[in-house]
Amino acid sequence: MRFGFWLWSGNDWEHILKLGRIAEASGWDSLWVPDHFMPNVSGYGHEPPEVIDKELMPMHECWSLLAGLAAAVPRVRIGALVTGNTYRHPAILAKQAATVDHISGGRLVLGLGAGWQENEHRRYGIPFGTVGDRADRLDETCELISSLLTKERSDFDGAYYQLSGAPLMPKPVQKPLPIMIGGTGERRTIPTTVRWAHEWNGWCSAPRMRYYNDLIDRLCEVEGREPRSIARSAAVVLQLRDSEANTEELESRFSGRPKLIGTPAQIVEQVVEYADAGTDEIIIPDFSFSNHEAAEVAQRFITEVADKLL
Repeated sequence: MRFGFWLWSGNDWEHILKLGRIAEASGWDSLWVPDHFMPNVSGYGHEPPEVIDKELMPMHECWSLLAGLAAAVPRVRIGALVTGNTYRHPAILAKQAATVDHISGGRLVLGLGAGWQENEHRRYGIPFGTVGDRADRLDETCELISSLLTKERSDFDGAYYQLSGAPLMPKPVQKPLPIMIGGTGERRTIPTTVRWAHEWNGWCSAPRMRYYNDLIDRLCEVEGREPRSIARSAAVVLQLRDSEANTEELESRFSGRPKLIGTPAQIVEQVVEYADAGTDEIIIPDFSFSNHEAAEVAQRFITEVADKLL
């Protein structure tokens, strides 16, 4: 089992870098950054002013952060969890990914998702489209990027993207550069994962991981692909406690998110459930806890949970 630390891009760079270095030194296997330009505000401008003002909260750009982490944190895998496909032309994204892979010495994971946060599209004038449109775009992007990363020149004539003899040099250090698809859509996202990805990620409890892993395995058999060629990871909220006293309160605080909650011994048991469900990596966001306790929690999780699983 690998463990990934998900750094929130709304913090200042000094905090992000310090926490990334602490996580690496503690023994975490990967660092992840979300790809958002502003906090999520649903709706179309009819929210009260205090809700709209959430959009003014700071939020750093994902791929700039990844380049900085690639240079400053030298051991762990790094990646976007996950890149919004609608925000950048896939040929430009492929160039960014290849460059960051070189900066990191071959440690990048290219996380991709269809895109979902409507207010970012509305504020910046980025076409949003339907769920089907975004799913189609993601599938085209995966095919296009896979070609650019491996072929000397690429031609592509899709419904959304076109290339004409497009080169991409230098190629990434990794061969292949791993593509991760994030999302749990059974009709489109999971089939796209099986066609193109090397890794998959979803917000999942252990039972849901078992369900999606079985689905991915079945689709791999249909496609003639080795199921274990796709690594599986779960995004999970962490609340590490010295006692069981506040479990009910913590359950309600993070309602709707899969959780690791309790004492270190309890969390070890919960992680074993994930492993038994076929999970290769658990990725924990640092917004699970406050900034002042993040460094301590990052270190305690490795010594009191991860190390007990060896």
